[in-house]
Amino acid sequence: MGGICLADDIILETNGLTKEFAGFFAVRDVNLRVRRGHIHALIGPNGAGKTTCFNLLTKFLRPSAGQIMYKGRDITAMAPADVARLGLVRSFQISAVFPHLTALENVRVALQRQHGSSFDFWRSKSVLDKYNQRARELLDDVGLSEFTDTPAGEMAYGRKRALEIATTLALDPEMMLLDEPMAGMGHEDIDKIAALIKRISAKYTILMVEHNLSVVANLSDVITVLTRGQVLAEGNYNDLTQDPRVKEAYLGAGHG
Repeated sequence: MGGICLADDIILETNGLTKEFAGFFAVRDVNLRVRRGHIHALIGPNGAGKTTCFNLLTKFLRPSAGQIMYKGRDITAMAPADVARLGLVRSFQISAVFPHLTALENVRVALQRQHGSSFDFWRSKSVLDKYNQRARELLDDVGLSEFTDTPAGEMAYGRKRALEIATTLALDPEMMLLDEPMAGMGHEDIDKIAALIKRISAKYTILMVEHNLSVVANLSDVITVLTRGQVLAEGNYNDLTQDPRVKEAYLGAGHG
């Protein structure tokens, strides 16, 4: 479309999003535009306000000022569960899988929860079999078909993260928010999860928080750089690596 961004292309939008804690602005006047079907990365050095921004978007924090629009609807005052029901679903940084359940059982629990029957253990076998089929499809989507019967606690770290993404997909999101999906991983796992995110982006819009610019280099359509709670720059990886402000934020900020 020659760079023109139509209004109905925008699935998630913030206007002047701000969060103040007793005089400290963790997020200040952030305007985000996430396009439908894109992988959009929100990156920045530690302490840049990325996680606070995520908590605002998923309604775990209430903004001090500003507006959040999802699919053209104002969700600023909505509760987290209501936002999730609209299809905006977050995958948590700390793995949310049950270690003693198999991969299949973990996804099935998420599917049952999505359909309002998470504790209906007396449901007929045909109902559970329906969940099994969908659970297997989701495990296949994230490359875990051969680990269907493996307890989650016995899986390697990268595979646990893939399973967590499968349980998030079970909630039938239209848009996924991934909170540092590559945290704590070695190169091989980072490559695998990056490929997985790329693959599922064919069906879902993805906004991901990451602190490492190189991790999102070949993955993101758009990268927004935050520093000190404000948007510093936005663009693709090549543009941003040439931007002296971005270099300064990363090199100048160190680990702070």
